[in-house]
Amino acid sequence: MNRERAGFSRHLLLLLVGVALFWGLNWQVMKVALREIAPMSFRTFTVLLGGTGLLLIARLTRQPLMPPKGKWPTLAWLAATNIAAWNLLSIHGIALLPSGRAALLAYTMPVWSILLSVIWLGNPLTVRRTAGMLLGAAGVFAMMGTELASIAGAPWGALSMVGAAFVWAVGLVSIKRFPVAMPTLTFSGWTMLIGGALSLPFALAFERAPAWRHLSFWPLFAVFYNVFISLMFCNWAWNTLARRLPVAVSSLSSLAVPLVGVAGGMLLLGEQPDTAEWVGMACILGAVATVMLPEK
Repeated sequence: MNRERAGFSRHLLLLLVGVALFWGLNWQVMKVALREIAPMSFRTFTVLLGGTGLLLIARLTRQPLMPPKGKWPTLAWLAATNIAAWNLLSIHGIALLPSGRAALLAYTMPVWSILLSVIWLGNPLTVRRTAGMLLGAAGVFAMMGTELASIAGAPWGALSMVGAAFVWAVGLVSIKRFPVAMPTLTFSGWTMLIGGALSLPFALAFERAPAWRHLSFWPLFAVFYNVFISLMFCNWAWNTLARRLPVAVSSLSSLAVPLVGVAGGMLLLGEQPDTAEWVGMACILGAVATVMLPEK
């Protein structure tokens, strides 16, 4: 029994490290990709490929592919919030912001989800949750203040990332409110595929199709990284953690993602947060920790 537990712990620890590292570094990877690929086209293309890949794996492993009868509208809503709206807003945000700051604003999602869970699910608004939301608001205003005070700043970038965090929270609470009984692999594949299809008209209407043959190595690497690592592997790893670990442990693991994002931006792209950004970082991470740390 002790050996089984030790092996089990090592396996989950590797998944935790993988999710934190690969999702955290993906903010810098996307920043590099956007130098040569238009944002909506990049995200739409990778999401469509990632969703197709997950459904192919589900097919090869003989998992049920079709959702329960009458659940297509629910899947479409979950795909619109968790995939389409999140990706369209976040990819524009990261195009206008330093990658570390974009990552921090994106991970205000737990703060918004607490408020939405009170409204939609009837969860109690405790003192800790209230404190977390106030800290999150302070962090967002600190980040926004930096953008608005700078002549060359990008307030729309910060607004896009906050909007992305909010629709992500809407999608997360919707999963609890409108559950769909199907395997996680096929659920993830269909939401990605539908979300990519919803994003496709915007990419075609507002952006020129990328010239794939003329892309340099690193943007092509970013496409590969997003399809196979960020979208397919990390989604599978995260769902495995969510099913095998207590909620508090799996939730705490997400705190490492924005930390890796900020550190990666400093080390790989030379981004240097100023005083206001450090204050915003502390408030945002404090807010996430306040609402996600276990009660005891």
